[in-house]
Amino acid sequence: MTSRSEPGRGLVLLLAVTCAVAVGNLYFPQAVGPLVAEGLGTDAAAAASVVTATQIGYTAGMVLLVPLGDRIRHRTLLVVFLSLSGLALLAAGCAPALGPLLAASGLVGLTTVAAQVVAPMAAGMVAPERRGAVLGTLLSGSTGGMLLSRTLGGVLGDRLGWRAPYLVAAALALLLAGVLAYAVPVTRPSPQAGRVPYRLFLLEPLRLLRTEPELRRSSFCQAMVFGAFSAAWTGAALLLTGPAYGLGASAVGLLALVGAVTMLCTPYAGRLVDRHGPGPVNGVCLLGVLAAAAVLAGGGTGGTGGLVALGAGTLLLDVAMQCGSVANQARVYAVRPDARSRLGTAYMTCAYLGGTAGSWAAVQLYAAFGWGSVCGLIALMAGAALVRLRRGSGPAEIPSRNGHTRAGAPSEKQEADPDDAKTTDERLLSAKTAATPTAIDIPAGTGPRGLGCPTRSR
Repeated sequence: MTSRSEPGRGLVLLLAVTCAVAVGNLYFPQAVGPLVAEGLGTDAAAAASVVTATQIGYTAGMVLLVPLGDRIRHRTLLVVFLSLSGLALLAAGCAPALGPLLAASGLVGLTTVAAQVVAPMAAGMVAPERRGAVLGTLLSGSTGGMLLSRTLGGVLGDRLGWRAPYLVAAALALLLAGVLAYAVPVTRPSPQAGRVPYRLFLLEPLRLLRTEPELRRSSFCQAMVFGAFSAAWTGAALLLTGPAYGLGASAVGLLALVGAVTMLCTPYAGRLVDRHGPGPVNGVCLLGVLAAAAVLAGGGTGGTGGLVALGAGTLLLDVAMQCGSVANQARVYAVRPDARSRLGTAYMTCAYLGGTAGSWAAVQLYAAFGWGSVCGLIALMAGAALVRLRRGSGPAEIPSRNGHTRAGAPSEKQEADPDDAKTTDERLLSAKTAATPTAIDIPAGTGPRGLGCPTRSR
């Protein structure tokens, strides 16, 4: 029996917690690195490779596993990924030496990609007029997981030893796997995606980047903004620990706490995207990055005034980057409803490449020209994104007669539509009254009512 359902507030909050736990698994090892070195009798540099192994595994998971969300039911993927990451965390917490810990950490990174499965799933379950708000809530959960995991991981490690954060994280992942097995409705994957061989399927994100102009636009903008974000934090760490301030690494951690404000801002940004479309929100956020570059430049003066400028600038930059990400994701997930996981893979890969390039460039510029050049790089990257945003964009998804949306893929024959000349931003607004949530299969009477997800027969 086929039913239609939209996630209620309880389910959205549960998915946000899932994002927090999954993202937190990537960051809490950063806080326990020195404890790992002491506990396993190795040096700090070798213990730091645990974080590297986790990040390498996560990159591999993004490329190899996340696209499967278009051909395997999301609930199945979430339960499997959380279960495997829970077991990998358990193995890491029980590792007798650095070698097994590195192997387990790689598996943790590979399987802790639940957040990248949740976002496209949620985008398909809600109507376009709610998509931005839901994506903003999920991003708020990811931000909270990133910030809180470092703090809680450090506290648990100091009190109970380095193994405790791994064991607690394992219990949380396994508990969530059991809850989501009941709470998440069964989504219907694309039949066409299942017919593509896996080897060719992994190349689909590259093909989508080539054929979908709106994906390229959003990916470029996010790559530039995330590059500016990474450049700012890389340069700020060098500035604070250098002769201008002479502070320790803990000062960088305290400065990072200003990012907690973004947990409150992203849901509001999502509602603005629903009301006005992604374009205007993107534009305001890019102007915010430009303003942040100007404020951050004052940090090079040193002293109390410089610290205030750094705090205000990083806060403005964090808010602009995260809120802009909500707008970009809303645009990306509207391009091809049948390929949202592959679109997400392409988008996130571009963002991480931009972040890597920004960090590298910041190190080179700071060494050669100082903090002012890093601020100039931030402004340059934001300006490039702003120019790209204002350029014309190609056709995107088109509302069909039955209320669903279908993608304007070049290979598909489609009927003429008077809205063909509209951009994705305009389509997202005009589709509000016509589009409905993606169909999901729920056995009669088994909808997760306790989480605000009622079922009704079609």
